[in-house]
Amino acid sequence: MKPLLLHGHERSITQIKYNREGDLLFSSAKDQQPNVWYSLNGERLGTFVGHTGAVWSIDVSWDTTRVVTGSADNSCRLWDCETGTLISKLDTNSAVRTSGFSFTGQQIMYSTDKQMGYECQVSLFDIRDPSQITNDRAYLTIPMPGNKITSALWGPLDSYLITGHENGEICHWDAKTGEKVNAIREHTKQVNDIQPSKDLTMLITASKDHTSKLFDTATLKHMKTYKTERPVNSAALSPIREHVVLGGGQEAMEVTTTSTKVGKFDSRFFHVIFEEEFGRVKGHFGPINSLAFHPDGRSYSSGGEDGYVRVHNFDPQYFDFEFEF
Repeated sequence: MKPLLLHGHERSITQIKYNREGDLLFSSAKDQQPNVWYSLNGERLGTFVGHTGAVWSIDVSWDTTRVVTGSADNSCRLWDCETGTLISKLDTNSAVRTSGFSFTGQQIMYSTDKQMGYECQVSLFDIRDPSQITNDRAYLTIPMPGNKITSALWGPLDSYLITGHENGEICHWDAKTGEKVNAIREHTKQVNDIQPSKDLTMLITASKDHTSKLFDTATLKHMKTYKTERPVNSAALSPIREHVVLGGGQEAMEVTTTSTKVGKFDSRFFHVIFEEEFGRVKGHFGPINSLAFHPDGRSYSSGGEDGYVRVHNFDPQYFDFEFEF
């Protein structure tokens, strides 16, 4: 399995995302310039220029017309995907940690960090109302006193938000009223990543407590746990097989004191139901910060602390592999 190496960032990758068709791959990093690539051959298609700080999150609408990015320069920006031009800049009081489009692509949300005396909060905008975007006036703002949000996404049918917090809590928030509908605390440390399954019925989380867990999206019922011996930064569910891939590694500041073998920077594959590890893919020189499966399930990508995005196309043996039970 020889990967495509995409090197368009000078600093560590923070998030990677495929569009719905899977022909484009979007990447954000700590170097101010999010990129978009052709996923088939790794050719860089373009760059979104404008941010002045690390870009923490990136998302693309379902019809691949708009891109949203959240940055440490205290702004969330909406871009035209085709031309790379800035549609709108939403200013915030502190760094934007997460951002994303709703299922229909008609709403966007972003969450800000708790810093400089400002509390963490989530803001929701309706793109169909130009006055909300131009006047920077959210139709709903949900304050988050206490634990800051470290990962977030929209639930099915745009009816609620799902947030992961610094203390390991996962919450549902009503997207119309801002009320907390449900909350669980299965993780003991920070939730680094939340990703949905293809049909949105399940969620996979990645946490600093060395585990990744599978939940029912609607009820947040805990179903499975995948254990490793290092912090898990990202986890993704295969759209066609009962497989989950986990990525992580030691904290970035401790990486230089160990060899690549000890740092354990492999992508690790587990069976969703049996919770057993069956494969590893080496390559990154540093922790893996973000993982994404291609929508057709025939490849996956990983973005690391080393600034590289690696696109791996699965060998035929992967599709022949079956668990014996």
